[in-house]
Amino acid sequence: MPRLEAVWFDLDGTLVDSARDLALPIHAMRAERGLAPLSDEVLRPFTSQGARGLLARGLGVHKEDPGYELLRGDFLARYEAAMVIHTDLFPGMGEVLGFIEAQDLRWGVVTNKFERYARRILTELGLAQRCVAIVGGDTTAFPKPHPAHLFYACGAAWVNPRRCVYVGDDLRDVQAGRGAGMLTVAAAYGFCGDELPVGQWGADALIHAPAELIGWLARSSEGESRGTGPAAGSL
Repeated sequence: MPRLEAVWFDLDGTLVDSARDLALPIHAMRAERGLAPLSDEVLRPFTSQGARGLLARGLGVHKEDPGYELLRGDFLARYEAAMVIHTDLFPGMGEVLGFIEAQDLRWGVVTNKFERYARRILTELGLAQRCVAIVGGDTTAFPKPHPAHLFYACGAAWVNPRRCVYVGDDLRDVQAGRGAGMLTVAAAYGFCGDELPVGQWGADALIHAPAELIGWLARSSEGESRGTGPAAGSL
């Protein structure tokens, strides 16, 4: 396998833990309606689905229901007003990024979140100038699991998709990565949803903490030097 050129990350639930900030609008909207509070842990698995998943779990409102768009607009306005209060890198992710940069690999973010939201988060965390591309759900016409976002990121960074790795905490991330011809890593420490178990997503590797990605990338590099390719499987 040729030498890796870039590592792409999903944002929410993979690079950053944003669950608490994403839950705050739901807490407020439930309180205004006289509904009993829900814990952050109850809402956490649904944050990988964004407003759609959180409104479904938090208010019982689905995309096809009347008034959904109005509620979605209310949710997004609340979220945008207080987006980076508790959001931060997952523990160990700072070291992962440092390792990637030390290996002369590029890295960036490919998310279904609006691009302006992703840029704001990365800017406030001091990461925007370190990554080579920030691609959001509205950057191209086709969100994940379509691979268009990943192809766009690779074009912006001048890298070959087949020399890239995509790390994500949702089945759509693995599907998009495979569609782009990339290696895929499933982040079991992330939000992951409540549907198909993460071990059944068909990713090339499964990690339970960000730091495990360092070892996998190191072994991948060793495999390349021997001509055996990167090691796959659960770590």
